[in-house]
Amino acid sequence: MSSANTPKDWDDLAERVVLHVENYLAGLERCARGEAGSQMVSVLLLEVAQVMLAGAQLGASPDVVLPDNWEPEIGPDPDLDVVRQGLAERLPVVDDYIEVFDPYKDVETTSYRLSDDLVDVASDLVHGLRHFKAGRTMEALWWWQYSYLNHWGNHGGAALRALHAVVSGVRLDVAEERLVDAEPVDPAEATEPTGQPKPADLVTT
Repeated sequence: MSSANTPKDWDDLAERVVLHVENYLAGLERCARGEAGSQMVSVLLLEVAQVMLAGAQLGASPDVVLPDNWEPEIGPDPDLDVVRQGLAERLPVVDDYIEVFDPYKDVETTSYRLSDDLVDVASDLVHGLRHFKAGRTMEALWWWQYSYLNHWGNHGGAALRALHAVVSGVRLDVAEERLVDAEPVDPAEATEPTGQPKPADLVTT
């Protein structure tokens, strides 16, 4: 993309971003309702990866400058706590993880939560989507770009790494199990089911 975008360049970018945004929001809501079932983490990995592609396009684009250099008032955004709670209930064994906030500046790890990260991304995307649907394309792009660089890009990237870790861990474990003969389990070492899903229960294998 050139250093000086034309109106058509911005419109084309907005159309690409809004498609990813709407798909991400719809996918997140389906997962929060439990509709993804045993493929939940796999579905979330795909949804986050796709919306992060939109973020990368925004990050690689020239700075979006608002016509009047200010963001019009848009009112309160919708409450996404129901989505957050739904995700937390369905991701109990993988919800909490450890991340480095800035890999170039931080040496200490920080506790993250997938359900929070996923909804934090959604909240920023919804805000920009409301501008877009009101016919304010540049305002939408400005907000998506600014919040990607300042907020949702970090949370989306962290969530993507965590989801990848879950999927790769489960898939590689399954592949290794298929290469060796099954060994009998010592009844004394058997554990009682906890009633909580295991990571493997949330990943396509």
